[in-house]
Amino acid sequence: MIDNENKIEVYGARVHNLKNIDVEIPRNSFTIITGLSGSGKSSLAFDTIFAEGQRRYIETFSSYARNFLGNMERPDVDKITGLSPVISIEQKTTNKNPRSTVGTTTEIYDFLRLLYARAGEAYSYLTGEKMVKYTEEQILDLIQEKYQGKKTYILSPLVRNRKGHYKELFEQVRKKGYLTVRVDGELREILRGMKLDRYKNHSIELVVDKLVVSEKDERRLKDSVRIAMKQGDGLIMVQNADTGEVRHFSRTLMDPKTGLSYSEPAPHNFSFNSPQGACPKCKGLGFTNVIDKEKIIPNPDLSIYQGGIVPLGKYKNTMIFWQIEAICDKYGVNLKTPLKDVPDEALDDILNGTDERLNIKNEALGHSNYSLSFAGLIRYIEMQQQSDSSSQAQKWAGQFVKTEICSECHGQRINREALYYRINGKNIAELAEMDIADLYKWLDGVENYMSLKQAQIAREILKEIRTRLEFLIDVGLEYLSLNRASATLSGGESQRIRLATQIGSQLVNVLYILDEPSIGLHQRDNTRLIQSLKQLRDTGNSIIVVEHDKEMMLEADYVIDLGPRAGRLGGNVVFAGTPSEMLKSDTLTAAYLNGKQEISVPEKRRQGNGKAIVLKGATGNNLKNVTARFPLGCFICVTGVSGSGKSSLINGTLQPIISKQFYRSVKDPLPYKSIEGLEYIDKIVNVDQSPLGRTPRSNPATYTGVFSDIRNVFVDLPEAKIRGYKAGRFSFNVAGGRCEVCGGNGYKTIEMNFLPDVLVPCEECHGKRYNRETLEVRFKGKSIADVLDMTINQAVEFFDSIPAILNKIKVLQDVGLGYIKLGQPSTTLSGGESQRVKLATELSKKDTGKTLYVLDEPTTGLHFEDIRVLMAVLNRLVDKGNTVLVIEHNLDVIKCADYIIDMGPEGGQSGGKILVEGTPEDICKKKNTYTTHYLKNELKNSEKNK
Repeated sequence: MIDNENKIEVYGARVHNLKNIDVEIPRNSFTIITGLSGSGKSSLAFDTIFAEGQRRYIETFSSYARNFLGNMERPDVDKITGLSPVISIEQKTTNKNPRSTVGTTTEIYDFLRLLYARAGEAYSYLTGEKMVKYTEEQILDLIQEKYQGKKTYILSPLVRNRKGHYKELFEQVRKKGYLTVRVDGELREILRGMKLDRYKNHSIELVVDKLVVSEKDERRLKDSVRIAMKQGDGLIMVQNADTGEVRHFSRTLMDPKTGLSYSEPAPHNFSFNSPQGACPKCKGLGFTNVIDKEKIIPNPDLSIYQGGIVPLGKYKNTMIFWQIEAICDKYGVNLKTPLKDVPDEALDDILNGTDERLNIKNEALGHSNYSLSFAGLIRYIEMQQQSDSSSQAQKWAGQFVKTEICSECHGQRINREALYYRINGKNIAELAEMDIADLYKWLDGVENYMSLKQAQIAREILKEIRTRLEFLIDVGLEYLSLNRASATLSGGESQRIRLATQIGSQLVNVLYILDEPSIGLHQRDNTRLIQSLKQLRDTGNSIIVVEHDKEMMLEADYVIDLGPRAGRLGGNVVFAGTPSEMLKSDTLTAAYLNGKQEISVPEKRRQGNGKAIVLKGATGNNLKNVTARFPLGCFICVTGVSGSGKSSLINGTLQPIISKQFYRSVKDPLPYKSIEGLEYIDKIVNVDQSPLGRTPRSNPATYTGVFSDIRNVFVDLPEAKIRGYKAGRFSFNVAGGRCEVCGGNGYKTIEMNFLPDVLVPCEECHGKRYNRETLEVRFKGKSIADVLDMTINQAVEFFDSIPAILNKIKVLQDVGLGYIKLGQPSTTLSGGESQRVKLATELSKKDTGKTLYVLDEPTTGLHFEDIRVLMAVLNRLVDKGNTVLVIEHNLDVIKCADYIIDMGPEGGQSGGKILVEGTPEDICKKKNTYTTHYLKNELKNSEKNK
């Protein structure tokens, strides 16, 4: 028993499939909640404990504030006691905004901005000279020293290299009593009505004083410098009247050679999310969208008439074709000339437009001649991309666009001025490009390269940056760089970044709830993650982790196992206690932990069909000119430490190449030289864990397509034929057969002003979604609503005589989803369940035996038993002649592969190479890598258990 004072108690939890359970969780400890996918782990951790903690926090706000926040729904639980403030670190909250980076999320970039604003050294972007700034006294001393006894002009810059006639400026200066100005290097007397050529660039300086510098005129010089400073906004120029040589002096940062001055640096000047710091061309994104001419004219052998210009299509009798015909006439070609024979000047006019008036001869216009200019196709496509265009027009224009690195900042995101502030020879963008491990090394001892004053200013800032970098290294993220976009991180990476941020915040007495932080983490880095979690616990916090990782379970203080199965058959606590007690218990999880059950290694490895896809010279991200061979007809596993380049090779290079080949995908692959063997496959299927749909109207029946077949069965019933019902009558998304009171949702949302919105079953259809007439049509005594409420297992028995339906739902049963309902909203399915619904949908289709299936970490959210079922499904696909390519860290999957490609040796810039490839047994003999080290032990354990 746990001491009453030191525990969180949950009484009567009934959220989703939880069966009115009571749970005790020790405070200030490291607790794991485990169980099969769909057994209720997330329902307990997030939808009950976290939801209640969040609700209580919002309850503390005033009713006025709560009105803006919206109220949290009270979870279906009797009572929770001993709850601390709760922070949830989930997988799904990755920020898709391209402006969000690792540096901004962890706030390290904010500290770097402060460091550069306060301790950076400015250099001129014109000459590369170090910028200088002077006080008024220093300027006086320098003038007296350099110009003693010389005839000198004290000038105040008013205009620098800008167009205009400046009539008003000269009049204003004349009225102040000044007589002379220096225009474009020439001294001129100010006359009434004086003005310049308005279309040329001019530089204008006011001559404040002409004097011979001497000690007796010191007061005059001092007054002249002060007035000149005031007129020139802190900047003055001193000209030697005899030689014409000019020197610049400034109170702000200035290039002594050219007079270029910078404003006083502030942290926002180094931010790519601020107008003051961002590159003006790409607005701080580092890339720009440009129209790709190759996408507009993919096949130059065609003529314009045949549809050679893709956005226009084939010839139509419309104005735009008449205009293009007029351009062609001008260059002596016509619309039927192949585009490769059309002069470049003509193509340039067609794409970029021409200001020249075109004479259009066309009877349809009712005129013999009609004259107008042509803006060009590219301008038209760009207009369709504007935010006020329809989404359809934007999508259409998007297919002709490609992303290019910004030509002004070269992907560094900040403006030219900010890039010329340096510390120890590096600007802030170069630091953001470095791997975190390299950045940490660079910062070590950077004070030695600073002046005493700079080092004093930087000491506290550097301390903060180093601490935060240490936390990121501790959770295994040393291969990332600060400018890595948050949108490109895996669920596990973004979760570990937020974990590092939380460790850095040094909070105590907080309850942290994490959702599988070990995702995407190699076994090598797992130990460091566990140490970080223990460090968080030891500072006085409680940690609850939803997890399936064996090592993490054994290292925990307390384990709660939910089950015994999934869905309706789960939702009970089958074990709660320490890991050592769990090893002796009789649960499914314990059987896998103590070796009574295991995912067995196949008897023999498949050799494949002798054909292969060979990708040559891949250099995207950190890949080092990689050439990879993927043998077809077998189960391939790509492994390697986090950040070693697995996703860059597969998701970034191979998959987009094949998608472009078969489906004309818009996404461009990362750079590569060539690819061979695509003729041996006929399609590529990417099976990820994203939700099936975004609304509760999406469900397994609609996703797999079996709902259409079920509706057809009801349409063919005599009762439906007598009433004249069509398939739409049995859809809850279309008016006619659905209940119109709730719009086919089955429930109504009651808005309560200061209380959470309440979902109540619709009083008309009582949650059945259909109206009374539709429900009167029955098949084997069941209405369409009854069928949607069946589990897959029940539906397999019910439809055993209808092959079209049985084939699709039997596969759902085979992948271990027999417990979910046909009409269960897809928003309530876990990531693992969504993935298996997608796999089942693919399995139920007729396959050609030439498909390539790509899965990125399919074991996310899966229990050992779920992995065993998944492996059986994947092996079925391979046995039919298909190829399955998996990126994976889980040793249970790796040991079952026919062919392994191991990448490394480290993450980030130290990775990007293929270390070893072959069968698991081969690679263990060939080379000792991080993967083979753990794989050898796993294969030995499998041998022992046999």
